[in-house]
Amino acid sequence: MALTATADLIMSAAVNGAAVPAFNAITLEHAEGIATGVERSGAAALIQISENTIRFHGGRMAPLVSACARIAEHSDAALGVHLDHLQDAALIDEAIATAADLGVTSLMVDTAHLSYRDNVDATRGFTRRAHELGLWVEAELGQVGGKNGHAIGAHEPGARTDPAEAAEFVAATGVDGLAVAVGSSHAMTTRDAELDLALIGRLSSGVGVPLVLHGSSGVSDDNLGAAVRAGMRKVNIGTALNLAYSGAVRTVLDGQEPVTDPRTYLAPAREAIADAVAELCRVITAPATLEAR
Repeated sequence: MALTATADLIMSAAVNGAAVPAFNAITLEHAEGIATGVERSGAAALIQISENTIRFHGGRMAPLVSACARIAEHSDAALGVHLDHLQDAALIDEAIATAADLGVTSLMVDTAHLSYRDNVDATRGFTRRAHELGLWVEAELGQVGGKNGHAIGAHEPGARTDPAEAAEFVAATGVDGLAVAVGSSHAMTTRDAELDLALIGRLSSGVGVPLVLHGSSGVSDDNLGAAVRAGMRKVNIGTALNLAYSGAVRTVLDGQEPVTDPRTYLAPAREAIADAVAELCRVITAPATLEAR
């Protein structure tokens, strides 16, 4: 199937009161497992690659991103490719310039670590250039706080996005989607984060662009479904896949027989990701089914 544009996926989800799952890929096995899981669910989703992952692969964007796009193209599912949490200006420049060749249709400009004004200025400049090339742009709104008044990321524990400031930020930058702080946090290995559903509702009605939830691995199925019903339209998942992946690898390596062929443990790791993805797609793309549970 041809690659599907992020803008089209999110627009379709919004019409149906659902959200687009966006799964982080670190290795080819991640990407293959994601594609398989999305196919099984009958859903549509994004494969996304973060700046940290690009740096893990030697700072070279093209090899892994191109491979993810080819995996998506050869899948029977509707899949798009997104670049996540780009902070380095040179990397953002490269992403915008090469997106079309790599099969990328969206990116997240993450300058939330800057002051509010600097975040606005940087995001607006990158967004204008990305829009000229037809890219959908996500941004993150930081919150003033923390030691010495420095801005903290929108997904630091305790951070919350102010609806009025969020609306102002979107109007000033022209972004297409906004990552907001509503109670989740990155890299959680337990699923006990409690989302502020009332805040999500206020943001959804007042911001004017689709909302994005980061740190979704730390949120229960019921809470995720409720967040989508409240207005979340893109839901990012990374840690949950890594837990499934590493758990499967550990099970094989802890066995009695010594293992030297990596395919022996990478195959079950890929399958574990597919299982996790299929279940998460069910929760995120059909949240109405959770209301009856």
